[in-house]
Amino acid sequence: MRPVPVPETYNYIGVFLTFGCNLNCSYCINHFEKGLQARPFLSGREWVTALNRLTSRPDLPVSLQGGEPSLHPDYLYIINHLKPELRIDLLTNLSFNIDQFMDQVDPRRLKRDSPYASIRVSYHPETMKLEETVEKVLRMLTKGYSIGIWSVLHPHWKEHVLKAQTACIARGIDFRTKEFLGEYEGKLYGEYKYPEACAKKSAGSVRCRTTELLIDPQAKVFRCHHDVYANTGPVGSLLDDGFQIDDTLRPCAAYGFCNPCDIKVKTNRFQQYGHTSVDIQFSDRTQPQGRP
Repeated sequence: MRPVPVPETYNYIGVFLTFGCNLNCSYCINHFEKGLQARPFLSGREWVTALNRLTSRPDLPVSLQGGEPSLHPDYLYIINHLKPELRIDLLTNLSFNIDQFMDQVDPRRLKRDSPYASIRVSYHPETMKLEETVEKVLRMLTKGYSIGIWSVLHPHWKEHVLKAQTACIARGIDFRTKEFLGEYEGKLYGEYKYPEACAKKSAGSVRCRTTELLIDPQAKVFRCHHDVYANTGPVGSLLDDGFQIDDTLRPCAAYGFCNPCDIKVKTNRFQQYGHTSVDIQFSDRTQPQGRP
């Protein structure tokens, strides 16, 4: 199949191997849409065919994620059969068998020149045991894997997470925190470039350009997290030989119901703060249209 060059303006490649997850965190952003975890996914061979079309750069890896990506039955096959020039990051809760992983995956396959770890472990105190996670991470560190822990500063768990961060750093583990996005006890958390975009009051029409290549479990490409989770308006598929990325402003009638991931102010892949995943162009004629 023909190569698919990733535009220089893109900051992230998110590959949702599966939306399934073995955890059930109450604040999980994957709960935004019902039935998400049950959506079907490609086989490992199909994923390799699709992803090997991508022509990226050393500083822009494919980030294998979910759900929990290791629940895909072929996730090790996918890691080991993606073309060498395609760098790989793994976003996981580390619930998989790490002995099997270390036996089959060379540490060099998930390591690159980056300001953060290639294997990023999501620690969720509501559903995970810290010491069990720490011991797994320490074992993988001793084997040469680029691995660290990240945790969301949910208001209810913030104090616990900060204590866990201090304890992990003392043991030589890179532990970083992420801002909690969304509502908790009637308050909206998160810093957003377009605060009204996730107000969920009324929808308006805008034009939007993304800096992220978001690929769902069937290799369909979407313009934003709202669309990928709602499974609406794919712009193409990596299994379509004619597909190419069109780096342009696209019309959208769902403004007001955006996913927080798309409009939050955050760091880019170089850990420089101030980045937002999408740029939105407004019109004086934008009219609310109710829920999309």
